[in-house]
Amino acid sequence: MILPAPKIMARSGPPVIRPLDEAAINRIAAGEVVERPASAVKELVENALDAGARRIAVDYAAGGKVLIRVTDDGCGMTAADLPLAVARHATSKIDGSDLLNIRSFGFRGEALASLGSVGRLTLTSRAAGQEGAQLTVSGGRMGATRPAALSGGTVVELRDLFFATPARLKFLRSDRAEAQAIADVIRRLAMAEPEVGFTLSEVAEGEAPRMVFRADPQSGDFFAALHGRLASVLGREFIENALPIDLERDGLRLTGYAALPTYSRGSSVQQFVFVNGRPVLDRMLLGALRVAYFDFLSRDRHPAAVLNLICDPERVDVNVHPAKSEVRFREPEAARSLIITGLRTALSAAGHRASSTVADATLQAMRPEAPRIYQMDRASQPSLSRAMLWQAPEPAPGFAEAPFEAPTARIAESAPAPEENHPLGAARAQLHENYIIAQTATGMVIVDQHAAHERLVYERLKRQMAETGIKAQSLLIPEIVDLSPTDAARLLEAAPDLHRLGLTIEAFGGSAIAVRETPAILGTVSAAALLRDVLDELADLGHSQSLQARMEAILSRMACHGSIRSGRQMRAEEMNALLREMEATPHSGQCNHGRPTYVELKLHDIERLFGRR
Repeated sequence: MILPAPKIMARSGPPVIRPLDEAAINRIAAGEVVERPASAVKELVENALDAGARRIAVDYAAGGKVLIRVTDDGCGMTAADLPLAVARHATSKIDGSDLLNIRSFGFRGEALASLGSVGRLTLTSRAAGQEGAQLTVSGGRMGATRPAALSGGTVVELRDLFFATPARLKFLRSDRAEAQAIADVIRRLAMAEPEVGFTLSEVAEGEAPRMVFRADPQSGDFFAALHGRLASVLGREFIENALPIDLERDGLRLTGYAALPTYSRGSSVQQFVFVNGRPVLDRMLLGALRVAYFDFLSRDRHPAAVLNLICDPERVDVNVHPAKSEVRFREPEAARSLIITGLRTALSAAGHRASSTVADATLQAMRPEAPRIYQMDRASQPSLSRAMLWQAPEPAPGFAEAPFEAPTARIAESAPAPEENHPLGAARAQLHENYIIAQTATGMVIVDQHAAHERLVYERLKRQMAETGIKAQSLLIPEIVDLSPTDAARLLEAAPDLHRLGLTIEAFGGSAIAVRETPAILGTVSAAALLRDVLDELADLGHSQSLQARMEAILSRMACHGSIRSGRQMRAEEMNALLREMEATPHSGQCNHGRPTYVELKLHDIERLFGRR
């Protein structure tokens, strides 16, 4: 049953306009700034960072609903500053003359006033050379400033969040979910500020605090500090399989780390984007990240990356969302293009490299499920020779007994010269007519011959398409597609770009579009369906990749049919030629769907499997 929408109560006379009292204004503002406990933590920690803190400790209880306490070693505040700190629209970060030149996390002066209106807020602070002071605000009512003992910095304690607006409590999630949201906020800010130490602890009555997260301050240059911080926040696996990103163009700079395609994830949980160090959830920037990887991952896989876009503050507006989670660029296309170019350049430079987690998963699959009951020491070579000689059959009459030699891996004289010094080594065998076994200087490589050759053929076809251009096929009778005026205008604006991709369109009166040419590589297509796919891309990302993606999907299928098939026997020269081409071809470490084309096993890992180490 569908319930009717609630009706506005009829009035007997005209509505009366009246000003809201200060308490109501603060509670309304709090609804925009403080959505949940994690929002309060974000505002307070950002204030600590703006104060120059180098160590920040966050404590919470009951998912932040009962207690949030943030302690920092920043510059602190004087007793005269405390009443102003909890007043609305009072801040030390801007003077109000230039709202486009924002160089701090906060600037509106709303956070503390909003928190004090919906909870019980206590501020304790001490500036250098001053006495400590404390101020309490409960439900919007401010108490008197009084002396307090504190060595330095600031302690902000927020208790009973939303006690003044109990209806908001009904919309909060479980304590565990709110605690997870707080941890996510701290992790994002920790990645933005690698030189600052963070601790996050959960406190409960009668129990010792439980450390949830800790990130010690990192030293060294920016990349060294960020490398150490990401290793502690995201784990060693991410940083071992990530590529450094550092690209500057047109006054914009992109820094950070992006993971190899073979280190893809099942969701977007490891995608972090920052603008001038500010964590944001910007659809345009995340879309650019997805576009940079679209040629390497299937649709159900997501890239992992931590990227910081640095630009002049006057070129980006951070004041478009109450939570400052979205930004607006003066030249959005330049920012988007930098992300795509920077990531693709780094991925190309990685060459045939694949994620180390592939080898880890392979070794894990090889390990026996049952625990080893005993382990024999590795026998010495003389002992092994004597043992095997004793077990050898009696020599036939007429043959002299010769000393036994332990078997070793040998290459037939007709085989090509060893090439173990190459990254992918020298081919030694082919298993099941599908897998190439190669020996390297430090171990062995197993190559999926079909997946690897498919990628190589695909890259060749893409190069040919880039060199000769995309051929278009003229329609004998132009196809007319009726669209809305907004959609027609959006398509016509992108017409020059679409023409370069082989799709020629023109206005046909009103909001109709005439399709004159379509890309020949797509064969027979429905022009209406094609245009709607392009419109979806334009609406989502502000640009269209659907044509490019569809054409490269055709190339991918062509590469599949033109590559070495599973089940084909290969000569040693062919296998080695495939390995050398893989080493020289970018992106050859993953197939067209992001799966690895080879697995590398180190000798010490193989020996560990057999109990030799």
